[in-house]
Amino acid sequence: MSLYDDNEKNDFFEDASDAPEVEKKKEPKKPALQPDDPRYWEEPEDEFEHLKPSHKTQWKLWLWVAVTAVVLGVIWGVYSRIFNPYIEDANQYGYVEGVEKRGEVFKTFEGVLLPYKNLMDSVRVYEGDIVFSTPDPALAARLKEMQFANRPVRITYKQYKTAMPWRGDSKIIITAVDSVNEMNILPPDRRPEYLKK
Repeated sequence: MSLYDDNEKNDFFEDASDAPEVEKKKEPKKPALQPDDPRYWEEPEDEFEHLKPSHKTQWKLWLWVAVTAVVLGVIWGVYSRIFNPYIEDANQYGYVEGVEKRGEVFKTFEGVLLPYKNLMDSVRVYEGDIVFSTPDPALAARLKEMQFANRPVRITYKQYKTAMPWRGDSKIIITAVDSVNEMNILPPDRRPEYLKK
C-alpha cells in the first residue's frame, strides 16, 4: 500500500473550510437553435408556471365574465328600450283631431294630431297622423281646448322605442302644448295677404 493510496482513502479537505478553491470548468455555451431543429419549436419551461391559474380557475373566471357581460347587456337593453327616449324636445305643428282618456290600470290621455305640413303639402303623399299620449291631465285639457276652438297647436314631445302602460298606448309622449297663430306657420306664398295680390 502506497502513500498515494492512503491519501485517496483519507480526504483531508473533506470538512475543512480552508480548502483551496478548485476552479470549476466553464460549461460551453449552448449553440442557438435554428428553425430546422425540432427543439427550436418546443416551448421553453416557464419559470412563472406555478403562478398561472389552473384550467378550472380559468373556466370559472370566463364564466363570471360572460355572466357579467350578459347581465350588463340586459340592463342596458331594458334601459334603452323602456326608459331612455331616443327623440327629445321635438316640435310639431298641427290640428288636434281628438283626445280621450283610456286605460284599465293606468289612465292616460290618447289623441291624434293632423300635422300641418302634411295638410299643406300637395306634392307628397300624406304621411299620416301623429298618434300621441300624455299622462298629464292639464296638457290633455289644453289639447281639448285647442280642438274645440279649431286652432293650430305646437306640441313638444319625446319618442320612446317602446310604449309602456304607465305612459300610454303610444310611443310619442306630449310634454308641452302651445297655441300658435296660423299666419306664422303658413308658408309665405299661402298667406292671405299674398293671395289677395
